[in-house]
Amino acid sequence: MAGRIEDYALIGDMQTAALVCRDGTVDWLCLPRFDSHAIFAGLLGTEEHGFWRLGPAYASDQQPPTAARRSYRGDSLILESEWDTQRGTVRVTDFMPPRDGAPQLIRIVEGVSGRVPMRSALRMRFSYGRVVPWVHKHEGRTVAVAGPDSVWFDTSAETYGKSLTTYADFTVAPGDRIAFTISWQPSHKEPPPLPEPEQSLEATEDFWREWVDHCTYHGPYREAVVRSLITLKALTYAPTGGIVAAPTTSLPEDIGGVRNWDYRYTWLRDAAITLSSLLRTGYREEARAWREWLLRAVAGDPENLQIMYGIAGERELGEAELDWLPGYENSGPVRVGNGAAHQLQLDVYGEVTEALHLAHMTGLARNDYAALLQLKLIRYLEDHWQEPDEGIWEVRGPRRHFVHSKVMAWVAVDRTIKLIESGDADGPLERWRELRDDIHRDVCDKGYDKERNTFTQSYGSKELDASLLLIPQMGFLPPDDKRVIGTIEAIQRELSTSDGFILRYPTTSGDENVDGLPGDEGAFLACSFWMADDLAMIGRVDEARKLFEKLLSLRNDLGLLAEEWDPRLQRQVGNFPQAFSHVPLIDTALRLTASGAYGG
Repeated sequence: MAGRIEDYALIGDMQTAALVCRDGTVDWLCLPRFDSHAIFAGLLGTEEHGFWRLGPAYASDQQPPTAARRSYRGDSLILESEWDTQRGTVRVTDFMPPRDGAPQLIRIVEGVSGRVPMRSALRMRFSYGRVVPWVHKHEGRTVAVAGPDSVWFDTSAETYGKSLTTYADFTVAPGDRIAFTISWQPSHKEPPPLPEPEQSLEATEDFWREWVDHCTYHGPYREAVVRSLITLKALTYAPTGGIVAAPTTSLPEDIGGVRNWDYRYTWLRDAAITLSSLLRTGYREEARAWREWLLRAVAGDPENLQIMYGIAGERELGEAELDWLPGYENSGPVRVGNGAAHQLQLDVYGEVTEALHLAHMTGLARNDYAALLQLKLIRYLEDHWQEPDEGIWEVRGPRRHFVHSKVMAWVAVDRTIKLIESGDADGPLERWRELRDDIHRDVCDKGYDKERNTFTQSYGSKELDASLLLIPQMGFLPPDDKRVIGTIEAIQRELSTSDGFILRYPTTSGDENVDGLPGDEGAFLACSFWMADDLAMIGRVDEARKLFEKLLSLRNDLGLLAEEWDPRLQRQVGNFPQAFSHVPLIDTALRLTASGAYGG
């Protein structure tokens, strides 16, 4: 059985990522890319679907022991786990070196004290646990082959096969260091080079130290901000600059339910807000790479902007169900691909335009095609902003006139007007100023409930939506506007959990499911950070700080957050780790630091 979501650590090489549980088990790894088939899919099934456990030996009738301590080595993505046993203490260091060639997962066992019996159990299952590879020896190396893929296993420890699993039993004493490496290679190519674990460890540590040195934030929440920035960097696909929403698929928003989605793609919304956080903390190169990714992804068809693309800009992300996997804690179905890719979500035009605007304002080198793209997006919105859409939360119910979508259409027009006013683009300025005013008036007339003094989820609706918290943050209305304050207070009353965290929207209204899906979901962490932001903006800074620090306490011991928090089960739920949770953490930390609203 897989661990709790918060029991996992993330390691990665900016092209793919692995999740390592507290007991030393790698339960999730896709090779060679984030969106490739998994060779370890135990996270969504059982050990039969692939895993790699490395830790102290234990009796067959016992559960594998969990590490007594674990942490990242400094500001890096190098995981160190230590076990204290009756026979001594042992440390395992897990990492994936940034690469140009074959992807590698390296695990180094180090004796700390005593003599500790250890075991490595490696069970590779290709195609998300469905295919048992052909495992054999090649010039002294162990290789697993299935179709186009091969995975090479290298270690100085003696190995043996049993029950379609590769084992190594060994003992470590103080000073002993034994390395284990798996490397992926197309099966038709020559074997990958022999790994050099110690040199790779040093290079990986140097990489992360140098990268973190570029961070310009030095406020009181630096530890949380830096860990979130490292996580966002780990979710960036280095060859193209695309940013995945999360490295996992189908971790449930409702444990035991059907709200299970594949997040291993680049949502324009998530990537755009990630870009803004990176820019505000000094990471211009990542911003430039993302802008280039965006221009390639939408090239040739900017009017039909998709809400998400593959990490290299792929458009077709067909959704399928893997019926041989039971799902995380029996939360089925397990899905790969994402059918929401072709939904109409008008807000993405605003998020993309806001990201391009911020890049322009922070001095990122001018790109003429970026300005041209922005103008094309506004011309599309001119004709389509009055249409209903599926909205920010990708509801699978009927299209509606979502207020947040209209607000972000206003943002897109407003930022493009500013671009023209700066002299860096040409466009029908007066016509678009009128368009901006028309959208603003429409939202205030049709999306605002005067009796309750709050904006609503959609035109004519009585329901609330946490995305309305972005109204003051996007500059649609000033924070001291009574309608803004009324909306914030209404969301606190109606969408707050007993813990004080914020739900996205009510999933049910009467006997109907608002979003077209059965079941419920937890508090959405991004929305809870947005609430802290808004509270600070309207002057309730102490309340904002308390909520922010309460949110920080939800992170696991390694500083990682999933998408949601289940207040009933008191645990993290949803895909993990989630960019859309770590980005607003950074943003709120910056706002609170600027306002001086922090303890100590």
